[in-house]
Amino acid sequence: MTTDTEEPTLTVDELAARAGVTVRTVRFYSSKGLLPPPVIGPRRVGHYSQEHLARLALIEELQRQGMTLAAIERHLQQLPADLSAQDLALHRAVVASWAPDAAQDVTREELERRAGRPLGEEDLERLVAMSIIERAEGTSGTAHSSGSLASPDSFRVDPALLALGVQLLDVPLAHESILAARGVLLEHSRAAARELSALLREAVGEHESVAAVKSLSAHMQPLVVQALLTTFQRSLKAELRAWLKES
Repeated sequence: MTTDTEEPTLTVDELAARAGVTVRTVRFYSSKGLLPPPVIGPRRVGHYSQEHLARLALIEELQRQGMTLAAIERHLQQLPADLSAQDLALHRAVVASWAPDAAQDVTREELERRAGRPLGEEDLERLVAMSIIERAEGTSGTAHSSGSLASPDSFRVDPALLALGVQLLDVPLAHESILAARGVLLEHSRAAARELSALLREAVGEHESVAAVKSLSAHMQPLVVQALLTTFQRSLKAELRAWLKES
């Protein structure tokens, strides 16, 4: 599961903290074969990689979806063995895309533990601007939200988006460019959702029951998400190839 560009560096305690689970949970998943063994370093200390972290996050997401451990094991066995951390994160995003919101209230200390790094005020402001986190009322900083916590430096965070947000902090793009890209994605995804909804309404007809509409939506949503993801990936690759060819 390791890559040529990133060596395993996380201890089991760091892995558990980044994933927001206990060390006991990590060891349990490992004992069930859901997590590959760590790389054993000096002093017989196990070291885990970003791929371990991404796979652990995927397992947790599948459990939130109600899957049994046996079903999760079968699901993981069907995935290609050489998936990178980014591939696993993308897969988790697809799995979580039709799940209920799972925002959590955390302290700044817990937020930094899950992020795996200290977060300065500028980092926090960028995460707020990207809607990765929300500040609780009365906390420090300039951007406030209507969170439910009242203690200082408390935040509401979507665990599924936190890893992505932290990675974006290191992207060599201006903050304005990242926000503009987010705006483009929101605009076009909402437009696609509106047009697809109109097509579904036309296909279902005015006289179908609410149950029939919900049933069709439940069947279509995973297919639509996968189709959008695949189409976007291929289109983006084509645009990048054309850009590099011109440069």
